[in-house]
Amino acid sequence: MKKRMFFMLLGMAVFLGALYAVKMRQIKSASAQGASFQPPPEAVTTVVARQEVWPASLHAIGTVVASQGVMVSADLPGIVEKISFASGRTARAGEVLVVLDTSQERAQLAAAESQRDLAKLSLERMRGLSQQGIISQSDFDRAAAEARQGDARVGEIRATIERKVIRAPFSGVLGIRKVNLGQYLSGGDPVVPLQSLRPVYVNFSVPQQEVGSLQLGTEVRVTAQGQAPFEPGRITAVDAVVNEATRNIQVQATFANGDGRLRPGMFVEAQASQGESTPVISLPASAVSYAPFGDSVFIVENVKGPDGKSYRGVRQQFVKLGGARGDQIAVVSGVKPGEEVVSSGVFKLRNGAAVQVNNKVQPENSAEPRPEDS
Repeated sequence: MKKRMFFMLLGMAVFLGALYAVKMRQIKSASAQGASFQPPPEAVTTVVARQEVWPASLHAIGTVVASQGVMVSADLPGIVEKISFASGRTARAGEVLVVLDTSQERAQLAAAESQRDLAKLSLERMRGLSQQGIISQSDFDRAAAEARQGDARVGEIRATIERKVIRAPFSGVLGIRKVNLGQYLSGGDPVVPLQSLRPVYVNFSVPQQEVGSLQLGTEVRVTAQGQAPFEPGRITAVDAVVNEATRNIQVQATFANGDGRLRPGMFVEAQASQGESTPVISLPASAVSYAPFGDSVFIVENVKGPDGKSYRGVRQQFVKLGGARGDQIAVVSGVKPGEEVVSSGVFKLRNGAAVQVNNKVQPENSAEPRPEDS
């Protein structure tokens, strides 16, 4: 019985040992295959890096501001009797926009004019009596004061009537009206916005260290998405105070805006000239992989794999970026002229990844793009 048990245990041990050896051989084979596995190449497009000379410029985000802008409002309360303008049209300085009802004031004016005329007649009589010595000087002075009060009262009522005629304070473009006929307006109620669009200002902020390169009269160009290029303007003012929170300083450029396409509140990208041109490497903006730890591009070259064989792969190269121009971006350092750089598909790459170049369809790479829907 013991002998049979011994042989049974011995057979079981031999079987388990053989099974262990087979499994270990399978695991080593799978590990070897995994180590030598090369993922399929990623399809990308490439562009050959070339050196260009770009004018030195500073880019910033700006906002268009009217040279003069106001919400025309009622000075005194009253009922709208007449509206003399149409929304969206041009108005001249001093042009009548709205007339409020002045029937009560005109009645008061008629009464005041009668009182004034009576006071003047009384004054003339008093003057003759005073010269004859019939009345005292104090009576004559009282009559003269009443005559002057009559003139002042008439002037006051006429000024009130004039203030109920709402006029354009300057020439500009009217917005959408806020009032209707018969509407009661309180003092300060809005009537219509008025903006002067020729010229206009563009305000933008720049870092404090860049202020020294921006002088009064420096040319500034602005662009807006979906808009054709605008006429250039020039820097006319630099703020006297640096923002303590951002350490930026506000700059104001003036644009003639002859075509009136720049409107107050518009978001624009401002580009200010900074003097001499600088050589840079021009690449499509889609070629750059942006990350918090640094911007990089992928350069296509022959890469040696773990097995010692060469294949077409990429090398991640961190770069320093400059300004942008249309679809292009300037690389100040990190890329040499003539290197082949991945222009699309960078989001799926890693250092050493195999790639397959297919340049049948290239991303946009224009310095002055013109969108189809512009």
